[in-house]
Parts: sequence; C-alpha cells; structure tokens
Amino acid sequence: MTVQQYDGIGEAFEGFKSLPLMRYGEVPSFLGMVGEVKGRSVLDLACGTGFYSREFKRRGAAEVVGVDISVEMVAAARDIERREPLDVRYEVGDVAELRSFERRFDLALGVQCLNYAGSVETMERMCRNIHRSLVPGGEFFVLAQKPDYGFDCGSLETYGFRCEPTGEETGTGPQVRVTALLEPQPISIVTTAPRREVYEECLRAAGFGAVEWVPLRISEAGIRAYGEDFWADLLAHPPLEMLRCRA
Repeated sequence: MTVQQYDGIGEAFEGFKSLPLMRYGEVPSFLGMVGEVKGRSVLDLACGTGFYSREFKRRGAAEVVGVDISVEMVAAARDIERREPLDVRYEVGDVAELRSFERRFDLALGVQCLNYAGSVETMERMCRNIHRSLVPGGEFFVLAQKPDYGFDCGSLETYGFRCEPTGEETGTGPQVRVTALLEPQPISIVTTAPRREVYEECLRAAGFGAVEWVPLRISEAGIRAYGEDFWADLLAHPPLEMLRCRA
C-alpha cells in the first residue's frame, strides 16, 4: 500500500460513510462495539479525515488524538476541526513507527489500519506500538476486510462498493482492490485481507488478550430504510468484520 493513494483522496474520503454499507453497517456496528466512551481517552489510528475521532468526541470522550500516515488526510481532518471545533488533535504518523505519547490511552481504534501491514513482522510491530500506548486493561477495537471473505456477495455494488482480488499476495494475505462507488467519481484503494490467524497471532504476541471477533450488523434504521430482503446477501457474505481485544 502506498501513502499516495490516500494523499490523492483528501476530504472526498468523507463520502465513504454515506454509502449504504458504511452508513447502516460499518458505522453503527463499530460504534456499538466500542460502546460508552464518556470521560475516556481515545487514540484513533489510521484516522483518515477524522470521522470516528469526531464521533467519539461528540459522545463524550475526554481526549481524542487521531493519527494517520497520509499528510493530506490529516490536513483534511484539521480543516474540518477548524470549521467545527471539537478539540480533537490530529498528527501525521506511521503506526508501524508510532511515537510514545505523554500519557496512555483508555481505548485505541484501528479502522482499516492493521490490514495495511505488508508483512507479519510489520503487523506485529504495529500491535506492539498500540499495546504500549494503552493503559493496562485498555481496549483495542479493529475493523477491516473479513479475513476469509470469498468475494461472493454478488450484490455488493448495490451497497455502494466493489471488492475484487488483485491476484497478488502479501505476507499477511491476499491483496484486494476496494472501490467506493461515489458520484461523480468512484474511488479505488488497494489493501489486503490478512488471514485470521495473522491478526490473532500478532495481537497475542504484542500482549493483547481476550481477542474476540465481532460480526457486522445492519442497524434498525437500515432495515427501515431498505427492508430486510435488501440486506440478505450482504449479511450472508459480509465483506467486513470487527474484533476487540484487551491490553
């Protein structure tokens, strides 16, 4: 994965969250898994333009710091912060080389983060850096491509995305091209779908325990908006999965 593919997107990345899969699947599922954050400190890794950073600050987090490897993504996040101040701090940083912070955080978020590790060694280093950044007992929440996704959701484009294997393998799993079907211009990103055991082994090697996989769900708002039948294929072949673990 190159940083440049994100540098070229900027604030247009915000549009991802308006697509049906994101709006009614990813976002409510991830917020529901993380749960109550009032008074807690949050480290948002691979924060992009700061969508979750802002959302958890609005939900009462005492402190939120967003980190992203892309200079342009961080610039877009800071621009949004200037327009709508929430006291969220953003900085450019590589999770594989994450700096030591002045204090440890209660929670860490990794939405589409670990799946950009090009090797098992890099993912383990990322996990160790995240573990070091958390208080004892702090939680780490992950969302990424489903590790064993079979690319068999025939109607995925109906939910706003196209997901296809590139035919190449990285050290952690198959490489995947994900296209968000935004108007007027779709946006494609190349990432990986690390194997399930890679996630689990790297997290445990870094000191995390209580590793639990959490399935994607569709919100009640999504059912009301589209009906149950609309979501049947997505739920039968979900392209995303979450996990949680504890330092």
